Amino acid sequence: MTAVQEKVPPSAPAPLAPPPNRRKGSTYLVGGILVLVCWAMLSPVLWTAMAVTKPTDVAFLDPPVFFYEPTLTAFVDLWQTTLFYQYLINTLIVALISTVAALVIGLPAAYALSRFPGWISAVLLITALIFRALPRFAVVLPMYDISRALGIYDTTFAVAAALVAINQPFSIWLLRNFFAEIPKELDEAAMIDGCSRFAILRRVMIPLMGPGILTAGIFIFLFAFQEYLTANILTDISARTVPVFIATQLGQTLPMLQQAGAAAMLLTLPVVAFAFIAQRYLVAGLNAGSVKG
Repeated sequence: MTAVQEKVPPSAPAPLAPPPNRRKGSTYLVGGILVLVCWAMLSPVLWTAMAVTKPTDVAFLDPPVFFYEPTLTAFVDLWQTTLFYQYLINTLIVALISTVAALVIGLPAAYALSRFPGWISAVLLITALIFRALPRFAVVLPMYDISRALGIYDTTFAVAAALVAINQPFSIWLLRNFFAEIPKELDEAAMIDGCSRFAILRRVMIPLMGPGILTAGIFIFLFAFQEYLTANILTDISARTVPVFIATQLGQTLPMLQQAGAAAMLLTLPVVAFAFIAQRYLVAGLNAGSVKG
C-alpha cells in the first residue's frame, strides 16, 4: 500500500523591505520639505516679531538689519497712546457671544438634522452650505442696513449677531457629523424611559458630545476672534475690534506701523497658545466627526 503524498504548494515569497539607504533618503526628503513649508508659514510672523522689537529708526531699513538691541517700545506705545485695550475687550466679547449663540442654536438644529434624515434635511443642509459659500459682502451689506434700521450699529451685539449668521452653517454641519456618530438606540432607550426629544438632547446627547461641542466652539471662537470684514462694516469707533484697528494703522507713520505690528503679535500669540493647548481635543473631535457625513 503506497502512501499518497500531498503536494504542498510553495508559499509566496515575502515582500522585500526597501533598502535602509532608500528609507533614510525618503525620510530626509520628507523632513526637508516639511521644514521648508514650516519656514514659509512662520517667516511672516518672525519678520513681524523682528520689526516690532527693533528701534523705530532701523525697523524698516532696506537692506534689513538683523543684529540689534531688542526693545518693547512699540508695545508700550500701543497700550499708552491708543485704545487697544478697549478694542481687545470688544474682540473678546464679540467672539464669546457669537460662540455661545452659535452653539445654542446649532446643537438642536444639528441633532434634528441627524435624527430625521430625508429630503427636507438634505435641502436645509445644502442651503446652509450655499449660504456659507456666498461672498461675504452679500451677507454683510444687508446686515449693515438692518443694524442701522434697528439702531444697533457700532455695537458688539450687531457684530456678534452677524457672525452667528455667518458661522452657523459651519457649526451645524460639524455638530451634525458628531451626532451621527452616536447610535440611535440611545434615543430609543431614552424614549422608552419617558424622555422627550428635548430631554434626550439635554440629558443624553450633550454629555456625550463633549469633544464635538469643544471642537465646534473652538473653531467658531477663532473665526470670530480674527474676523475683519464684518467688524469693519458694522462698527465705527465704539465697537471696533483689533483686526479693524490694525488696518487703520497701516500706511501711516513708522511708529503707527510698528504699533500695528505689535497689535498683530498680541492678536496672534493667544490664538497660537490656545491652539497648542486645545490641539488634542481638536484632533480627537475632528476624527470623531469626520467618519459619517
